[in-house]
Amino acid sequence: MTQILSARWVIPVEPLTVLEQHSVVLDAGTITAVLPTPEARQQFPNATETVLANHALIPGLVNLHTHAAMTLMRGLADDTPLMTWLQQHIWPVESKHLSESYVGAGTQLACAEMLRSGTTCFADMYFYQDTAAKVVRSTGMRAALGGAVLEFPTPYAADADAYIARALSSRDEFAVDAKLKLMVTPHAPYTVSDTTFQKLVMIANEMDDLLLMCHIHETANEPTESEKQYGIRPIERLERLGVLGPNLIAVHCVHLNSSEIALFRERGVHVAHCPSSNLKLASGIAPINAMVEAGVNVGIGTDGCASSNRLDMFAETRLATLLQKGVSGDAAALPALHALQMATLNGAKALQWDRVIGSLKPGKAADIVAVDLNSIETTPCYDPASHLWHAAGREHVTHVWVDGELLLDNRVLTTMDLEAIRAESATWGERFRVH
Repeated sequence: MTQILSARWVIPVEPLTVLEQHSVVLDAGTITAVLPTPEARQQFPNATETVLANHALIPGLVNLHTHAAMTLMRGLADDTPLMTWLQQHIWPVESKHLSESYVGAGTQLACAEMLRSGTTCFADMYFYQDTAAKVVRSTGMRAALGGAVLEFPTPYAADADAYIARALSSRDEFAVDAKLKLMVTPHAPYTVSDTTFQKLVMIANEMDDLLLMCHIHETANEPTESEKQYGIRPIERLERLGVLGPNLIAVHCVHLNSSEIALFRERGVHVAHCPSSNLKLASGIAPINAMVEAGVNVGIGTDGCASSNRLDMFAETRLATLLQKGVSGDAAALPALHALQMATLNGAKALQWDRVIGSLKPGKAADIVAVDLNSIETTPCYDPASHLWHAAGREHVTHVWVDGELLLDNRVLTTMDLEAIRAESATWGERFRVH
C-alpha cells in the first residue's frame, strides 16, 4: 500500500539540501517520490498518510563501526588506556564468557539502543556473526557483520585460519538476505600477521564483494611499535601486502600523516571515524578535515560500548563536527549538512550499499528516521540541519522505518521486548562483575 510521510522538513542528502513542507512517498518498502506535500496528496489520493507536522525526515543513520555484543560491557573498564583496557580487562572477560548466548544477548541490547536513536544500519566487528545475524533479522534492521580475525586463541577459534574459516562459513546464508552483508574483520596490524593479511587479500580478490574492516593507527604507539618490529609504519606495511583498496574500511585512523591520507584517497580506502572512543581512550583526534579535503570517504561510527559507552550517532556526529571546528580554527569546518552526509550516505558508500540506502531518493529502500524538532530543547528552529546535531539528540527520534517497515512507532519499538532485553542484560552484568 502506498504511504505518504508528510513532514515539516525533509533532508534527503541527495540532494544535500533542506526541503520544507515535503513528503516522502513509499510503496512496497521503496521510496517512489519526494515532493511537496500538496503534490503528493494530489498524485496519490488513495495513499495512507502519516503527518509529522513538526518533524524532520532524514535517511536512516549508518553506524560504520560497532562491536555490538560488547554493549554488555558498557562501563566495565573505564578510564584506562587502550592496551591496558584490552589486555587487562576486555580480553580476560571475553576468554571466560565469549559464547553464542553472550553475542545474542549483547546484540539484542545494541539493536534496541540503536533503533531508538535512529540507526537503521550498522557495521559490526565481532565473533559469532551467524548469531548476530539472527538477532538483526528479528529486529528488521540492516547490518554488515564481520567475523573477527586474530592470531591468538579465544573460545571462538584456535588460530587465524580457524577465524577466517568461521568468518566465511556463512557467506551463502548472508548472500540470500538483502539486509545483511558479510565482512571479514582482521582486528589490527598489531594482532594480525603478514601471512594472514595476505590470505585475506587473496580471498577478497576471489570474492569481489567481500568487505574488510580493520582498526588502523588508533594510537600514537602503533606506528612507533610497527617501525620497531617491521621497519615501517602500519599503513605502509598494509600497502605492501595489498590490503589497501576500496573494499577496506579503516577504523579510527587517528594518527595519519599527509602521505598516508593521499594514499588512502588513491586506493579508495574508506574511514570509520569514532571520535568518542578515541577521546575516551586518550588515543587522540583524527585529522578528518584533511581526509575530507583530500577526497577520502569518511563515515561515522560509535565503536563498541565497552569503550564509548553509548551507541548514539547523534552525539557521535555532534562531537565529530565540534572537534574539527576546534582543531582547525575554522567555525565553518564540517557543517551540519555535510555531517549528516557522513552519518548516512558516506557510511552506506563504505559498505557498498549507497545504491540502496543513505539518502531519501526515489528507487532507494525506505530507511527513514523522523526527528521531532518541536520540543522545548529545539524551539525555535531556524535551521533543522543544524538542530540535528547542536540542539536535538537521540531522545527526539520518534519514528524509524527500515525497508518501509515501521520499527519505532512514536518512540515504541515494534519488534523488540525491552523488558526482556533489560532483564537478560542485567543477568550478564552480574556474571561480568565477578570475572
